[in-house]
Amino acid sequence: MERKWWKEGVVYQIYPRSFYDTNGDGIGDLKGITAKIPYLKELGITIIWLNPIYASPNDDNGYDISNYQAILQEFGTMEDFEELLSKLHKAGIKLIMDLVVNHSSDEHPWFLESKSSEDSPYREYYIWKKSNQDGGEPNNWRSFFSGSAWQLDETTGEYYLHLFSKKQPDLNWENEKLRHEIYQMMQWWFEKGIDGFRMDVINLISKVEGLPSAGKDKVGFDGLAWGGEYFVTGPRTHEYLQEMHREVLSKYDAMTVGETCDVTPEDGVLFTGKDRDELNMIFQFEHVNLGQGKEGKWTPKPWKLTELKEIMDKWQTKLHGKGWNSLYFNNHDQPRQVSKFGDDKVYRKESAKMLATYLHTLEGTPYIYQGEEIGMTNVYFEELKHYKDLEILNKWEEIKQTGSLTEKELLEGVHVNGRDNARTPMQWNANRHAGFTTGEPWLGVNPNYAVINVEEALKDKDSVFHYYKKLLELRKKHLIMAYGQYELLLKEDEQLYVYTKTLEEERWLVLLNFSNQKVLFERPRQLQLMRQELILSNYKVDEKEVLEKNILKPYEARIYRI
Repeated sequence: MERKWWKEGVVYQIYPRSFYDTNGDGIGDLKGITAKIPYLKELGITIIWLNPIYASPNDDNGYDISNYQAILQEFGTMEDFEELLSKLHKAGIKLIMDLVVNHSSDEHPWFLESKSSEDSPYREYYIWKKSNQDGGEPNNWRSFFSGSAWQLDETTGEYYLHLFSKKQPDLNWENEKLRHEIYQMMQWWFEKGIDGFRMDVINLISKVEGLPSAGKDKVGFDGLAWGGEYFVTGPRTHEYLQEMHREVLSKYDAMTVGETCDVTPEDGVLFTGKDRDELNMIFQFEHVNLGQGKEGKWTPKPWKLTELKEIMDKWQTKLHGKGWNSLYFNNHDQPRQVSKFGDDKVYRKESAKMLATYLHTLEGTPYIYQGEEIGMTNVYFEELKHYKDLEILNKWEEIKQTGSLTEKELLEGVHVNGRDNARTPMQWNANRHAGFTTGEPWLGVNPNYAVINVEEALKDKDSVFHYYKKLLELRKKHLIMAYGQYELLLKEDEQLYVYTKTLEEERWLVLLNFSNQKVLFERPRQLQLMRQELILSNYKVDEKEVLEKNILKPYEARIYRI
């Protein structure tokens, strides 16, 4: 067992725009995060991950960066950032930044130079192509945000690649000078004192040479196709990450987590293997993509617990002793976990606690997304016009052309899976706008803030917050939570998720009811109980009750030392 601070820590993800606003402009800011350090300290987290705070035109909420070494004015100044970093470190909390280097903003000086002329020294910092033989786009790739992944630029009459918004041109990692500029920028932030990076869509940085079109069998209504086979974990991805490690990461005691789409546990071992010198851990999406229908996330369908078990079992067992898992159910791109994986109405508190028990007892590093610790839920705005997310708005434009869904059907999908579910402002108290701002919030506050808010949660000793606090205290005391080997029991059960954790001589049993029904737990024969000691539960449990045939209440969670 190789002990590391980033394995034993708990990360709290902050979406700065929606966290806490100190100047009344309706947008969260760095001073707001600094003001809430005592709250974060009380919760017990040890690491903060900040979504992008860099200078940006904000086409995609800061993931389109125009200056990697400046702070977005809406968030404050570099002095505000330095004060935040210093106060976090004094409180014993580390800080990791978002690194967005698959693409930049089209307003970045590199791109302005790059598009100025085919002879510009920055031309090769981006991916430019002439039109195809028919005078159209260079290939048939569809962007992640709908529409073509190519944009014609009138200045030179060539197209540039953008896998996301047309205001997010892809950087050309084949260019060595570009790579070294990125490494210098990373070093600059490390010298400021940050503790690591979460790397946005990092497995898209290498594209297949020639950028071929996707096969005709993949072409959709608009003549476009998903070209992922040519840019997801492309041929030089691991080479680039090893170079980044050599040039920058190896010089610091840094934490790295890569956002990686369409990956397998085998890929996970390549990205995070300790002898590979690439990343510490990755975010994979198999589990959060459960329950998608014909139009993907926009047409949700029921999912089964056995599907979740199969995915998580695979990642837990195949990375054990070889790599490292990141553990999450929600973030700024996902719906609220209690709404998707629990019950955000009748059993909101119970299911929020059960899901927390699950994530914090798996092997890996848990991530808490802001508001999760008080059981914040999806928002159910009645009209599409109340949503701000570019992905939602682009999908609506596409659907108006295709007629594949009605507005009502899309809205139903948005209610379940839209990204703005996670982006509504943090709910601090029952005052106007949930105490997030004295102005008008940039995005509407979830109307349930009068009931679900931090002030209420702190007062109520039985709240979701206080349960999280207990979990985090346990994690600091018991290495088995982070490092213990996971073994699944009752594999075929569609309501109970049961597993053991083992570290040297110590063994724990975790019982979770993922349903809104009472369910009978019968101890499997292979589970030998030398003793049983209740460590934590989300309902009152008779500690003398022997684990043999037990009724678990809706969304009940128990942890035993056995």
